[in-house]
Amino acid sequence: MGDRKSARDAEFQSFMTGRWPRLMRTAFLLTGERHAAEDLVQSTLERVYVAWRRVGSADDPEAYVRRVMINVHARRHRRRLKEFLAPKDDAGLVREVADTGDRMAQADDRDALLEALAQLPARQREAVVLRYWEDLTETQTAEAMGCSVGTVKSNAAKGIAKLRALPGLVETVTHGGRK
Repeated sequence: MGDRKSARDAEFQSFMTGRWPRLMRTAFLLTGERHAAEDLVQSTLERVYVAWRRVGSADDPEAYVRRVMINVHARRHRRRLKEFLAPKDDAGLVREVADTGDRMAQADDRDALLEALAQLPARQREAVVLRYWEDLTETQTAEAMGCSVGTVKSNAAKGIAKLRALPGLVETVTHGGRK
């Protein structure tokens, strides 16, 4: 019994260590604040650890964890906890090298992007972050958000439309991101 638990713990630790930077990035984009992102990831991993036998044997454990994270975030949002998407310090986040075709990476002013995301309702923000930042398919996003593909399309389209309508973000993308 102890050997199985040790093996499960080692498997969970390996999974957690390998996914931590990506989970932190997604959580940061959902919450907008480094400490809130850490809390979200830790709460998510607590729930995942308890169910690791089931999660580890799932076809796509990362999708399962992402779904748990969205659910935990949605529960917090429903309780009307205030989120601040204009961080003062994000030095602890792991930086990723953006693909050359990544439109979000073309925005030089990261603060403008975070402020723009802060103006979106939670479900639209989730859809935009998962679809366009995490580059998930509509089906994967729907599974993570626990809704239909149509709801993902609607929330993502509304969110992108709101982002495109923000003058500060449009200026950043058109002047700073393209040459």
